[in-house]
Amino acid sequence: MAGLIAAPRSGPSSTGVAYKANLVSYRGTGDVIINSSNEKKGVSNALTGLGNRSDVRIISMSIGDVFSNSRVRDAVRYAYGRGKMIFAAAGTSLSWTSWWGVIFPANMSETVAVTGIRDNVSNMTRCNTCHSGSQVDFVAVMQRNSNTDRTSLTLAMSGNTPSRVGGSSAATATTAGIAALVWSRTPSLSRTGVMNRLKQSASFYPSRNSQFGWGLIDANQAVQ
Repeated sequence: MAGLIAAPRSGPSSTGVAYKANLVSYRGTGDVIINSSNEKKGVSNALTGLGNRSDVRIISMSIGDVFSNSRVRDAVRYAYGRGKMIFAAAGTSLSWTSWWGVIFPANMSETVAVTGIRDNVSNMTRCNTCHSGSQVDFVAVMQRNSNTDRTSLTLAMSGNTPSRVGGSSAATATTAGIAALVWSRTPSLSRTGVMNRLKQSASFYPSRNSQFGWGLIDANQAVQ
């Protein structure tokens, strides 16, 4: 996810969306599900710590759970109250459980929920394992229409061959990177101003789709 957002433009590997962004990384969980008490505490501490940093404007959360919890919810609200723009994954799961709607904390009003779609954007369809629903704000292409391969390139786990990732987690990181581009281009924008730029450059704007929100963002248009 860090690679999708900010991998440097150098070497044979892939380049992040906002490749010159300053990235701060906090690890609050052992995996992508916030379910143990230690993970809830870890994510809460991370959000509080990021909320208190003046050099952080955007928080990207490729984690979540189908169940909400008060500790993380309060921390999300704290970071939001400190002016942070918080992107969260709408949910990625096995195909037989992907009927579930948008997961926590992406289903909070303080977060920007993102999910993945197939590359046939003229007939928008979510990726096989991605969740969708009325609380989704944006989408990003995360799967080739012809197969189930993960198609988003990111930094290699080792060596020089890029890794492939997908799902709403990768869509979230990608969209957070686009927001970073917008804010870097116009630093004086408010959080609401950045959100409006993203909306206005998305495929469904000025309408909102019941499953995919404002739709797919045109990053080039968003930074103009």
